[in-house]
Amino acid sequence: MSDKMSKAEKAVEIFDQGNNCAQAVLLAYAEDLALDKNLALSAAAGFGGGIGKSQGICGAASGAVMVLGFRSDFKEGDGRPKINSVYDKSAGFLEGFKKTAGSVNCLEILGGCNLFSEEGRKFFTENNLRDRCRSCIRLACDLLDAP
Repeated sequence: MSDKMSKAEKAVEIFDQGNNCAQAVLLAYAEDLALDKNLALSAAAGFGGGIGKSQGICGAASGAVMVLGFRSDFKEGDGRPKINSVYDKSAGFLEGFKKTAGSVNCLEILGGCNLFSEEGRKFFTENNLRDRCRSCIRLACDLLDAP
């Protein structure tokens, strides 16, 4: 990865190397967060495919919410005001994501394509739905980097 690449470009490259969308977003920010890259990959491993293949909340959005949590530098004893601040930032992020992507739900973003059935995977490939995933990864990073 080039140092001149945007976070969105880095994240898409990470995704294209075989990582899931949550891993791609979190790993793109790992260095800035002083987060061990292998720890980031492990932490986000179960969030792809809409969390554990459920096709619920988009993995790119989940990865971004993890970034927001790490940015908060939450410490033991920080309490409710700080966690409420993270909740508010996360809710604002998800609102912006939904406004652009149309949903925060993986299955809806992919137009009902079941990634975990044989025919769904075939449809996903034949219709290049991976580009929708790339778009969501870019969107998540762009929202994270917005002032």
